[in-house]
Amino acid sequence: MADSSFDIVSKVERQEVDNALNQAAKEISQRYDFKGVGASIAWSGEKIEMRANAEERVKAVLDIFQSKLIKRGISLKSLDAGEPQASGKEYKIFASIEEGISQENAKKVAKIIRDEGPKGVKAQVQGDELRVSSKSRDDLQAIIALLKGKDLDFAIQFTNYR
Repeated sequence: MADSSFDIVSKVERQEVDNALNQAAKEISQRYDFKGVGASIAWSGEKIEMRANAEERVKAVLDIFQSKLIKRGISLKSLDAGEPQASGKEYKIFASIEEGISQENAKKVAKIIRDEGPKGVKAQVQGDELRVSSKSRDDLQAIIALLKGKDLDFAIQFTNYR
C-alpha cells in the first residue's frame, strides 16, 4: 500500500485579506471617533498602509483591521505590521502579509515531527511547503494534532491530505 501524505503550507487567501481591508475602511469612515482625523487604510503596492493624525489613532486603525482579519478566519501570525512612523503631520503603519514557510521554519517543523511525532513519519521540505508522509493515516492525524498544539510563530495550514 502506498504512503499517505499531506502538505503543511502557509498561504493566505488574498481575497479574504482584501475583504477584511474593505470592511475596516468602511468602519473607519463611519465611526464617530475617526471623523476629521484623516484615518485611512489602503493597499500600497504589496503592503497595506494605515494612516492617521495621531499615533493612538493609527494603532486603532491597525486594531480594527486585525479584528476584521480574525472574523474572516485569517491568522494574525501571517500579518507583519511595523511600528508607527511619523511622516509630516501624520503617522503611518505599513503591514505586509507573510506567505510561504521559510527554510528555517520548515526545518523547525521537521525537527518537531522527528523528535515528538510517531516513528516512521517522514517530513521533506519542498520549496515553501513541507510534505509529511507515513504508512499510517493515524500517525498523520497525530502529527496534525501535535502541530496544532504547538505555538509556532507563523501560520500553518494542512492541505492535500491523501
